[in-house]
Amino acid sequence: MDGITISGTVEDIIYSNPENGYTVCDISETGGKVVTATGYMPYITEGEKVVMTGSWTYHPDYGEQFKVTFCENILPSDKDSILTYLSSGVVTGVRAATAKKLVDHFGTEIFDVMLNDPERLAEIKGISKDRARTIGASYTELQSMRGIVMFLQKYHVSSNMAVKVHNALGSNAVETIKNNPYILADRVDGISFKTSDTIAYNIGIPKNSMTRIRAGIKYLMSTAAYSEGNTYLPKSVLIEHAAYTLTVSENEIENALSALVLDRELYLGSVNNEDAYYLYNFFEAEYYIARRLFSIVNSEQKFTMTADQAERAISGYEKRRKIELAAEQKDAVISALSSGCMILTGGPGTGKTTVICAILSLFKELKLSVSLAAPTGRAAKRMSQVTGYEAKTIHRLLGSQQGQDGSFRGFAHNEAHPLSADVIIVDEVSMIDISLMSSFLKAVKHGARLVFAGDADQLPSVGPGNVLHDMITSEMIPVIKLNKIFRQAEESLIIVNAHKVNHGELPDISTHSSDFFFLPRFTHEQAGDTVMSLFMHRLPSSYGVDPLSAIQVLSPQKKGYTGTENLNKLLQNALNPASDGKCEHIYGKTVFREGDKVMQTRNNYDMEYSVEDGERGMGIYNGDMGIIDSIDAENKVMKIIFDEDKQVMYPFTYLDDLDLSYAITVHKSQGSEFPMVIMPVCAYTPQLTTRNLFYTAITRARDRVILVGSERVIYNMVHNNRQNDRYTGLCQRLAMMKEISDLKNGGEFLI
Repeated sequence: MDGITISGTVEDIIYSNPENGYTVCDISETGGKVVTATGYMPYITEGEKVVMTGSWTYHPDYGEQFKVTFCENILPSDKDSILTYLSSGVVTGVRAATAKKLVDHFGTEIFDVMLNDPERLAEIKGISKDRARTIGASYTELQSMRGIVMFLQKYHVSSNMAVKVHNALGSNAVETIKNNPYILADRVDGISFKTSDTIAYNIGIPKNSMTRIRAGIKYLMSTAAYSEGNTYLPKSVLIEHAAYTLTVSENEIENALSALVLDRELYLGSVNNEDAYYLYNFFEAEYYIARRLFSIVNSEQKFTMTADQAERAISGYEKRRKIELAAEQKDAVISALSSGCMILTGGPGTGKTTVICAILSLFKELKLSVSLAAPTGRAAKRMSQVTGYEAKTIHRLLGSQQGQDGSFRGFAHNEAHPLSADVIIVDEVSMIDISLMSSFLKAVKHGARLVFAGDADQLPSVGPGNVLHDMITSEMIPVIKLNKIFRQAEESLIIVNAHKVNHGELPDISTHSSDFFFLPRFTHEQAGDTVMSLFMHRLPSSYGVDPLSAIQVLSPQKKGYTGTENLNKLLQNALNPASDGKCEHIYGKTVFREGDKVMQTRNNYDMEYSVEDGERGMGIYNGDMGIIDSIDAENKVMKIIFDEDKQVMYPFTYLDDLDLSYAITVHKSQGSEFPMVIMPVCAYTPQLTTRNLFYTAITRARDRVILVGSERVIYNMVHNNRQNDRYTGLCQRLAMMKEISDLKNGGEFLI
């Protein structure tokens, strides 16, 4: 049973996983008996003394072992043990020869010298003051990290996560956490409120503590935003949910809410005549977007055409290009030429690209400077290809800035330093969340005009908000929706079926088309095996394509045999197997290997990148895809080439934010286009078998769609028009603007 304690000296490290701290080692007990210990023991080093708590187990191959549940590291106190400890290389700048000099000179006081007076190390010949300070800093960092790891391991927090805690909270992290455990969930990505709550319980913080309730409310608000896409929660919903989750009274919740509002951590507003609580940054983003868009729509631009002038310009463009725009396409171009801001929407094959090219060309003829942008690298690359002009991601257009400590400190372009473009055309706007839209609009100069393009029927943004939907619904901004499918597009069953699905009709899966196939399979296993066969053999053989670059597997879910996690393992082992010359790194349950296809799963504004032309910048963003070019195990970093040819030296400490991407979820595919898409259509939960998810998946393919699975599931998806409504207030704020346009202050309109 757990609770047995043994102590001794670490004799030999047999195995150690640096990412999670799992270690197998031999311990020499005080009486001389050597014991094999297994468990999570990060930063353990040969020569140091340990006190371990755990239980005895028996392994059929290795015999009796001690399974560790808690390990306390105790620094060695005699010269021989200290020498062994320092010779292990645990302290940067100290190896065997230097360790002997240090122990010979300082004896058992060496640890105190390194911690409190490291410059004294320069008393030894061959050690400069700079090197002495480096050794001292390394030892201090090690002791700090060990204290954090030792404290957090009791709560099953991995050593890799402990590094993030140290980076976020500093060397006094343990004391900081003891004073307020909830700072972990608030400041450290990847640590949940549940973990903070467990620590709080164990150190005696009562469940009705105001600190706990406030932290719990912020956690629920954050979850509602980043997991469900809400920018606010109605008062009644929040109070009921918080009281149930935190097991406290509604009165206690209301008291905590009042305190959070007073401290400007939450904002209490009104949406649809109901009290609504916002995290402050989301309220400010909604407020700013509404105010700024209204200003752009109603302000004077550098050059504005009347409808007659626009029609003449379009006529000249048609003659030069020897094309004829459809009536609704002309309406879209006229709107762009005569409005400060307009929205162009429509499904595949309706000519959005043709309209964008016409708008771009006509603005260029007017000698206006035009910038093109999209939310993701792949969407920007596709925009560049179809227009012939450079398009950038919105983040890259805005320009991330780096602080002195190497962290993200905002965008280079903002209200004080706006973009110079007279016109900005933004594609795939359905992907833009509330925060990114706010940052983007802050960088738009006064007098510039905006053209937003996107498919309003696709899934909403992964992040909080439903920006495109709210802008359209508000009727404050001119909207042109393209509905006509052009003759050439009608020849594509992908496009025809996408529109059928969008209108609630079953796609044609009986026609043996060259671009849309359905392969019936009756179980997840059969479907998964067929996906593998298509990816590895049938499609590359039939069409002569490279599966890594031409084929993308999309799945509605992560778990299960046809989920992305399992399919990624199968596809990786088949397409990029381990070999003698190929480096790999195991992180948790994932093997990362040179040549692997990967995806960033969280915005990291602090990641530096470079491109071949010498440009340097910051930021790798949720949805960016790339290839692992090389892995440097010694320096714990891998080189990844992301979209837009961004070269990133990716530290192992950030691998929580990286996934294999041979298979990705449909949600993660937004804004991307792939030559071929394979999608398993098996029995999933109703939340994952919706019409707009199915529509989004189909429209990710340029050349071919292959559905594998159940016809019944296809029927269910088409007829499940359930959309998880989000709590967002932008639509109401935009609509209100129309009613109070007479309130004007210095060119800016107020809510």
